[in-house]
Amino acid sequence: MSDNRAAELSFEDAFKELERIVARLESGDAALQEAIDLYARGDELRRQCDARLNAAQARIEAIRSDADGRATGTTPFAAG
Repeated sequence: MSDNRAAELSFEDAFKELERIVARLESGDAALQEAIDLYARGDELRRQCDARLNAAQARIEAIRSDADGRATGTTPFAAG
């Protein structure tokens, strides 16, 4: 089921679909094959959301300032 449809979704749409999948799996109403398919799709969506968050984080920059608090430039965001 890895046709990479998740890459075509916005982060918000992928996350909403992931939430629906989690709710369906948690309900316990899905048959075994459906649960397996849902899990696979959920994993695909999770990976896509993670990649988009990592890309966004890499673009965030911290503003450097001088002793008087004036902005002097930017530096890449350092996570962790």
